[in-house]
Amino acid sequence: MKSSPIKLKQKLSSKASAAKKKRDITAAKTPLRQKRKRENQHIGQRSDSDLHHTGSAVKRVSIKNNRGNYGRGTKNE
Repeated sequence: MKSSPIKLKQKLSSKASAAKKKRDITAAKTPLRQKRKRENQHIGQRSDSDLHHTGSAVKRVSIKNNRGNYGRGTKNE
């Protein structure tokens, strides 16, 4: 899958950007996120699929299904 030539970036003030960075780092360092990251690195990511965490199991699914909310779209999540 090729990346888009259009780079979409949030237009945030420096104060808002710093607050977002702090929130993102805090979220990434939770025990659950660290566990999932370890699992993903152990299994190994491939370019043709995503790793999807379903409770206690991890399964490999197509990128289209995982990012498209399995056909239900992502607008109402």
